[in-house]
Amino acid sequence: MKEIVCMSGVELLMDYLEGLLTPDVRTAIEAHVTGCRRCEAFIASYVETPRIVRDATRIEMPADLESSLLAALRAARGAES
Repeated sequence: MKEIVCMSGVELLMDYLEGLLTPDVRTAIEAHVTGCRRCEAFIASYVETPRIVRDATRIEMPADLESSLLAALRAARGAES
């Protein structure tokens, strides 16, 4: 198995996180990440990205808007019947 370096590890990141790599490749990536602060930080930020995006884009809908939207959707659904 070829030695894992930062760039080859990035190419395998999705498969690594989804558990799709062979045991020897997974072990090689983990050995590299253990000794590489940069890759360790990259993986941590990659794993956290979905949560960060959800938190940053979470918007509370005003109650009056939600009520009028639900009423409009119910009326539209009733009109289809």
